[in-house]
Amino acid sequence: MYETFFGLKHEPFSIAPDPRYLFMSERHREALAHLLYGVNGGGGFVLLSGEIGAGKTTVCRCFLEQIPRRTNVAYIFNPKLTVRELLNSVCEEFGIPHPDPKLATIKDYLDPLNAYLLKTHAVGQNNVLIIDEAQMLSSSVLEQLRLLTNLETNERKLLQIILIGQPELRDMLERPELEQLAQRVIARYHLGALTESETEAYIRHRLSVAGMTTAMPFDAKALQRIHQLSRGVPRRINLLCDRALLGAYSGGKGTADRAIIDRAAGEVFGKRAIPGASSRQLGRPVWMALSAVAAVVLIGVIAGIATFAQQRARPGAAKPPVAASAAASSAASAAPAASAAASGSAFITAAELPTRFKSLIRTEREAWRELAPAWKITLDDGDPCAAAARVQVQCFRSPSSSLALIRQLDRPGILTLRDASDRPVYALLTGLTDTTATLRMAGVSQTVSLVSLATLWRGDFATLWRAPPGYSGKVVDAGSGPIATWLETQLAQLRGEALPVAGGEAAWRARVSAFQLAQGLRPDGLAGPTTFMQLNRASGADEPRLTSR
Repeated sequence: MYETFFGLKHEPFSIAPDPRYLFMSERHREALAHLLYGVNGGGGFVLLSGEIGAGKTTVCRCFLEQIPRRTNVAYIFNPKLTVRELLNSVCEEFGIPHPDPKLATIKDYLDPLNAYLLKTHAVGQNNVLIIDEAQMLSSSVLEQLRLLTNLETNERKLLQIILIGQPELRDMLERPELEQLAQRVIARYHLGALTESETEAYIRHRLSVAGMTTAMPFDAKALQRIHQLSRGVPRRINLLCDRALLGAYSGGKGTADRAIIDRAAGEVFGKRAIPGASSRQLGRPVWMALSAVAAVVLIGVIAGIATFAQQRARPGAAKPPVAASAAASSAASAAPAASAAASGSAFITAAELPTRFKSLIRTEREAWRELAPAWKITLDDGDPCAAAARVQVQCFRSPSSSLALIRQLDRPGILTLRDASDRPVYALLTGLTDTTATLRMAGVSQTVSLVSLATLWRGDFATLWRAPPGYSGKVVDAGSGPIATWLETQLAQLRGEALPVAGGEAAWRARVSAFQLAQGLRPDGLAGPTTFMQLNRASGADEPRLTSR
């Protein structure tokens, strides 16, 4: 209705999971990378969870567009099934003939399914089962899914299962009766909400895809309000922006200001979903709650005074310990450390580094030499990167890395930390989980919380990667000669094609961009170190990986 008024060609904020509108935040890139890893993960389960409206299904649709050609996919979007109904649906999705559901037993489904998986494996095909809204699966169905992953050859399992669901799916897998299934999850990722800057970028992205040719229809204050009201959840952003543009169009305004945003939020979320009201606008229930809190605090103060007076009145009463008040005042600052200790991870400060490790790595050359054995190479006392290049191994440095990028590259590397004197200390990152990192110095390993790591690390990351023959260290484009041909050949093999597909420079860059997008990289169509590292990972090159347990 309002598209022409705002110079748009399409509806920008539809809640349909259209992959064209997928905004690749760092979290969405990681989510997509986890799904693509699952295709070549050798069987087992991949778990993608996220809040309602966070974009799980949209990521899955994008994944389906990037999936290798020689992969058969069964997609179950209605998981409220019995075991027999599930097996029937799986057979139908894979196109496997099966008996009448009214007469079939579970074995009648499993036998043809196993035969199908063995037959397709023999001709080099993978099979992936995707189950959306998996939090609705019953325990008996989840157990049957686990049993399906028992179908295997000597080399690998025959069926990869991807479970996509809301946060309660993670809680389900914590149940004792599902421990065996949880142990078979080879990758898991929780898709969180967008930050304020990502919310603005998300809105601009969707408007751009919809063909926006006029000025941005939301001002800065409106964008801040959208993030506040939507909590960074893409579906809520879509609903709110769509209604706000309709409101601006109805009023003949070229931009949707904060007042329009608030009215739109009241229509789509309800009046109670609008925070930020003044104290005079607070409803009676809110004041009642505040009054109750104030009463509790007042009663506690009075009781404390009375107790103190009684203690002072007693002869020989002990004086209140001075340390108690100091302990109470420092409770808040100690909370991060207590949380880290409770989770089983150490909260290390810069001053504690020398006591945690036998010796510290003080030079970058030492760090490179300690990292080199993971790549099965030895570096001399000279320039470590020059020595590595002589055996087709390249150094990679990034002064402003994120944990998201490190998770994507999935390889041990060097972190530059800062000690108590702000001097650089180098540690090898060998493992990474959702909450902890494993660091190694001079052969000594220590698991630390990510909260602790953030106080020591400022983003400097370096690692090694195996370069292809003829690689000169420069960015590779379509005109780079043999190295460009080699890259195209590798991409063709990943797509299941016998030979590179012709089509000129534009087609070459399009295929590189498609691979980069699938791997969670910026799709610029130019192959640099991160593109080659992800290509090595996808093709199974002999490189070390981070541990994730």
